[in-house]
This record gives sequence, structure tokens and C-alpha cells, in this order.
Amino acid sequence: MKVSVLMENTPYQEGFASEHGLSLYLETKRHKILFDTGQSGRFADNAALLGVDLGSVDIAILSHGHYDHGGGIRRFLELNSHAPVYISEYAFGSYYHGAKRYIGIDQSLKQCSRLVTVQDYLDLGDGLKLCSCNDKPASYAVDDAGLSQEQGGVFTPDRFLHEQYLVIQEDGKRTVVSGCSHKGILNIMEWLHPDVLIGGFHFMKQEVAEGTNAVLDHAAAVLSGYGTEYYTCHCTGEVQYQYLKTKMGAKLHYLASGQVMAMEG
Repeated sequence: MKVSVLMENTPYQEGFASEHGLSLYLETKRHKILFDTGQSGRFADNAALLGVDLGSVDIAILSHGHYDHGGGIRRFLELNSHAPVYISEYAFGSYYHGAKRYIGIDQSLKQCSRLVTVQDYLDLGDGLKLCSCNDKPASYAVDDAGLSQEQGGVFTPDRFLHEQYLVIQEDGKRTVVSGCSHKGILNIMEWLHPDVLIGGFHFMKQEVAEGTNAVLDHAAAVLSGYGTEYYTCHCTGEVQYQYLKTKMGAKLHYLASGQVMAMEG
């Protein structure tokens, strides 16, 4: 499998756009997959620089209903005439940071016939599956990080029912791709047991005070207990990644805008 990072918070090399968001282009033996679209259309500019033809994508996936992952959907639909875009049935909820800043996706996209709503599980065939794990109990506490959902003028903590994960089974290896891991990276690992995990850990608000953080220490210990290779990015946080790296060593890697990585089976 080949992974091209079309958008992330940091540039891998000069000339590539970066923004608070995520977009990945995944090539398996049978599919060309777009996973998330960043917060704007600039992921497509990076794709052009990398020689990625978005018009040839045959499957697009939205990991969850936040602007920094779905803000470029309309640009993708303009560049690609046929690929379905798989979104959670809860993707168009009214999602906020606190009770003031809307962080959901463009509600007008509800009318688009190319969008395919997914319930808890969907087998896409050829070793590809989507799952929300909404039916699975969480062994580890889920931190809403101040994110909320509005219904009828009432704000409640976001339960992240709109978050889904892509599972790729290829060459005897199980890869899980997650956007932000809002339901907890430790829960996701327990639920799905991947050989490779790609995605954000949502630790960016964990302050590393005086060179230590108990939450990150615990996460590093649990994650290191799996025989998994981790490629993280975006909402993990740069400082938090560097801290985890000192604990996890060669098991943990960072992905940035413009980076291309080949994963051998």
C-alpha cells in the first residue's frame, strides 16, 4: 500500500501547503482511496504537486463530520465525477467547539447524491471495511475535549457517533486509518487490533508541563504493548508527538503534507 499525505498541519518539504486538517491518498492493489479532504480545497493543490490524479479516485471516505476533515469535499466533487463519498449517518450533525464556534461540515452537501451514508459497519469488498464501533464498550475514558453537539438549542458533549474508521486487509496485514481517534486511540486499538495504525491521536491539548504528562505516559505504555506500527499526525500535536516518540521509539512515526510512504506487505 502507498500513502500520500495531501494535507496535514505541517509541511514535509517546501512548496506544500499545510493547514489544521487532514487528507490522505491511499493506493491499495485494487483501489485508489481519498480519506478526508482537509479544511479547504488546498489538499487538491498538494495532490497535483505529488502527481496524484484525484479524478481517478474510486472511493472517498469522510472520517467524521468536522470541517478540518470535510472542508474540501466540494472541491473533490468538482475534480472527480464518479467516486462515492462514504460518510457516517451522523456526519451532518451540528458540531461545535464549546457553544459558539461551529466546526461541522457544509450542510448544503446533504443534497449531494454522491454521498453515501454508512451505519455502524459496511463491507466495501476487496479487503476494505468501514466501522464506527459505536456498539462497542469503551474500556478507556473518552475525553470530549470541549467539543459539543447542538440539538434544539441544547448543547451536549459530543459522543462522536459520527466518527468511522477504515480497515484495510492486504498482504496479510491489517491497517486501520483514523481521522482524529476522538473515541480514544486506546479504545480503537482494543477494538480493531491493527498491524498498522494511521491517524491522529487527539492529544494536542495534553500539556507537557515540566517535561512530563501522565496521560501521554499511560498511552505510550499501552500502545507500545501492541505489535503495531503507528503513523500519526494532525491532532496528536507536535510537542505531544515528540514526547510520545521518546517513549515509543521506532514504533511511532509522523506524517506531514507532501510526504509519500510505501508500506510493504
